[in-house]
Amino acid sequence: MQNKVALVTGAGDGLGRASARAFAREGANVVVSDIDEVGGSRTVALIKEAGGEATFVHCDVTSVQQVDALVQETIELYGRLDCAHNNAGGGGSKGRPLTHEFNVEDWLHVVEINLNSIWYCMRREIPIMLKQGAGAIVNTSSIYGIAGAVRTAAYVAAKHGVVGLTRAAALEYADQGIRVNAVCPAHVPTTAVQKLMDDDPGLEPWVTGLSPSGRMGRPEEIGETVVWLCSDAASFVTGHAMPVDGGWTAQ
Repeated sequence: MQNKVALVTGAGDGLGRASARAFAREGANVVVSDIDEVGGSRTVALIKEAGGEATFVHCDVTSVQQVDALVQETIELYGRLDCAHNNAGGGGSKGRPLTHEFNVEDWLHVVEINLNSIWYCMRREIPIMLKQGAGAIVNTSSIYGIAGAVRTAAYVAAKHGVVGLTRAAALEYADQGIRVNAVCPAHVPTTAVQKLMDDDPGLEPWVTGLSPSGRMGRPEEIGETVVWLCSDAASFVTGHAMPVDGGWTAQ
């Protein structure tokens, strides 16, 4: 990753922060993007404290215009784009409704932030990589992008969509030097997940009890997988939706 340029969305916390720090540790110049300026700036500070190079760029990934500006600023800052971790997303709708009970606005919001935003990023990242003749993209899906779950239909549908989009793009650009993969994490105690567990004391033991590994994942474990998928060590890996789940989807 030495002197390569990596763009990470949703990098103000959790999985995005972990992958941004891992990219920087391996020598990449990292564009840290998030809607949360405090969290994003903190990620940049952590990278710089460790001797890495990073810049924060604010972006709401549900805005086509802001995504366009984010990718353009990346090029203006560093002159190229080698790796992209399209990670920003969000949870399910309020109240965990059944499929027929979904509020239309909630459904559209979940799909917008988890699926459409990935495409908004890719539509600007890919042309740059085509000009360079090389690039690697990793999209964040979920175990619920390859398995179902009750009372979270919009999230499941969106994350399945991320896997489908990843595979389609991987096939389209495989012979042009661009690799596109997805990571499918199991439950990881990010800030949002931790809040859910704090609100529902029974949630954490339920989740860990279902995991063959007997625990949740760590953000760093997902970040390391993302960096590996973007590295030359994974040069023949494309179109893959990789579970990082402690065996969850093997059951």
